[in-house]
Amino acid sequence: MTPKPAAAAVRATVYGYPRQGRNRELKKAVEGYWKGRVTADALRQAAADLRRANWGQLTDAGVHEVPTGDFSYYDHVLDTSVMVGALPARHRAAVAADALDGYFAMARGTQDVAPLEMTKWFDTNYHYLVPELGPDTVFTADSTKQVAELTEALALGHTARPVLVGPLTYLLLAKPAPGVAADFEPLTLLDRLLPVYAQVLADLRAAGAEWVQLDEPALVQDRTPAELNAAARAYRDLGGATDRPRLLVASYFDRLGEALQVLAAAPVEGLALDFTGAAAANLDDLAAVGGLPGKRLVAGVVDGRNIWINDHQKSLATLGTLLGLADRVDVSASCSLLHVPLDATAERDVDPQIRRWLSFARQKSTEVATLARGLAQGTDAITAELAANRADLASRAGSAITRDPAVRARTSAVTDADGRRSQGYAERSAAQRAHLDLPVLPTTTIGSFPQTDELRAARADLRAGRIDAAGYEERIKDEIREVLSFQEKTGIDVLVHGEPERNDMVQYFAEQLTGYVATRHGWVQSYGTRYVRPPVLAGDISRPGPMTVRWTTYAQARTAKPVKGMLTGPVTMLAWSFVRDDQPLGDTARQVALALRDEVNDLEAAGTSVIQVDEPALRETLPLRAADHAAYLAWATESFRLTTGGVRPDTQIHTHMCYAEFGDIVQAIDDLDADVISLEAARSHMQVAGELAAHGYPREAGPGVWDIHSPRVPGAEEAASLLRKGLEAIPAERLWVNPDCGLKTRGWTETRASLENLVAAAREVRAELTAGNG
Repeated sequence: MTPKPAAAAVRATVYGYPRQGRNRELKKAVEGYWKGRVTADALRQAAADLRRANWGQLTDAGVHEVPTGDFSYYDHVLDTSVMVGALPARHRAAVAADALDGYFAMARGTQDVAPLEMTKWFDTNYHYLVPELGPDTVFTADSTKQVAELTEALALGHTARPVLVGPLTYLLLAKPAPGVAADFEPLTLLDRLLPVYAQVLADLRAAGAEWVQLDEPALVQDRTPAELNAAARAYRDLGGATDRPRLLVASYFDRLGEALQVLAAAPVEGLALDFTGAAAANLDDLAAVGGLPGKRLVAGVVDGRNIWINDHQKSLATLGTLLGLADRVDVSASCSLLHVPLDATAERDVDPQIRRWLSFARQKSTEVATLARGLAQGTDAITAELAANRADLASRAGSAITRDPAVRARTSAVTDADGRRSQGYAERSAAQRAHLDLPVLPTTTIGSFPQTDELRAARADLRAGRIDAAGYEERIKDEIREVLSFQEKTGIDVLVHGEPERNDMVQYFAEQLTGYVATRHGWVQSYGTRYVRPPVLAGDISRPGPMTVRWTTYAQARTAKPVKGMLTGPVTMLAWSFVRDDQPLGDTARQVALALRDEVNDLEAAGTSVIQVDEPALRETLPLRAADHAAYLAWATESFRLTTGGVRPDTQIHTHMCYAEFGDIVQAIDDLDADVISLEAARSHMQVAGELAAHGYPREAGPGVWDIHSPRVPGAEEAASLLRKGLEAIPAERLWVNPDCGLKTRGWTETRASLENLVAAAREVRAELTAGNG
């Protein structure tokens, strides 16, 4: 339906915006500060410049109400911990000495003090720093950052709305602090936390805030009656406060379900809901609860997580229906635009036909503004925009780029047998032990070694024509030889070639597969100053030729020890890309799996005895509602087995996962039927080893003993202590010794020291096992 013009003024808004700047200015400023090349004042000025530019871009696009408080030097959940005074005891002295250095110490750790644990933000590829709480936690309000950024925006003449992580989500994301009983429930601290939020709200009102947004994405997950009651109590108390701005409670990433009735009945002035993807069910659910009479509804009808252009006619139909369900309807993206790149117009290297289908943060802001204008003034006011949108959608639907009959025929011919190894694990394990002849507690790394300035310079030189392909390859060979030499001298048992030729674990493969499109400027924040460029999955996937065989065999020819072949698995290839929205994800996963299966088979034929297929995104992509888990895990695990099912019994298949709640997917990990899995475990103190043991996981596992997302170097005894803890859950004959993740982001100095300590720890514990057996 075409909506009639809205009676009230319609605002266009967004919940958040990319922080990094057009040329990743924030990354450069923060890392410059860490290295002592940028002063604290210069860092603060760079951040203020970026905020001003972001608000200006939004206003120029036609957005009426800009967000504040969403900007962060590192992570918005860490900012919330600072706001409520929930600082880990081990970091309080550093924060007291220097707030900025203490902030980064919590994020990254120091040589003497471990950082906060890091994990995925719901089912996105953004990582947040997990709050650590306990029964003795004392909350205190510190609204300095939130008030300062609001004041900045107001002084620039913007209508601004502060955005905060809501109290329910903050507590539901938290974990018990070290030394606190594992069964401690942070949500029991709600009554202690709410007065602190009330004080922050009062401070923001005093600073000029008319509205404050409280983000509660945790409420789209399955919640117990007790948790829903806590949500009702929280917003009854906050809504009942007299000294506060108007409250907009936002939730996104999925349908609200049972929590919608709770929030609809709360004494708050507005709700912000997602109406894209699975969250489209919010439309019917909202009608079922009687709508939001007397309240503001911010409707997220533009997908904030993917990069395809919006279907304006479809969105206007949704908005037209919503006009009858709330006192006032405003228009937004479905969630913060933090999860998409900044500007599609910068992608001059992308096929112009495909570029017209792309919508990054700046384009989505314009889409939101266009829809708000159409809702407020009627579709006659946006006739040209609607015509252009229809043409772009038709271009994509009819393009030959999106469909390859040969790929679709091959996918349709897949049988269950294609996804099964020829022998069970017990038989395979015996064949692999005989073939590889590894010691007890074998040591290895996850795959990548440091991406040095010299490697980046070599790639830049190749692009600029300063060296030719032959010269570039010589530099890559030099690096591989150095990586192999170091590993052999250190005593690592299963080697890697270090991946010096790879720019990114997904992009490297995407650039060699048909159907993928790589961007040059499509940076998205993963964590802190770590940005990635997710490729765009635009069409059907196939592999024109081998992608990794040459470099793996080059490395294997230079050592008698096994060298792992390294691939990125099909689920991660999807999760860390911007996927197509015009076919089921399972169909796309099978296409990717078949392309990778060809690579696995070629590696084996070339003499590679150990092949690792990384799936760090398996848990990350798990749907937020339990009712949707089984269908997802069925195609996700099937695609992994389809990738690896064609190898001989004596070829050892590894996989790797990091920074997720593995306990939720232990059965799926089992269903992958990998011979060895390496997992993040250092920051969570070997929690996953216990989870695997409780499940009865029958295969080999390497829970990490070195947290590579921190610059600190763990001592040999620290690694040995973690290894002993792993042995409490996993028998020695099935336990591997490895870091948490790849070493791409680390420097060579810390890498050498840490791996030497890791090998020393393995030798120490091996000796203890031998002595114990004697």
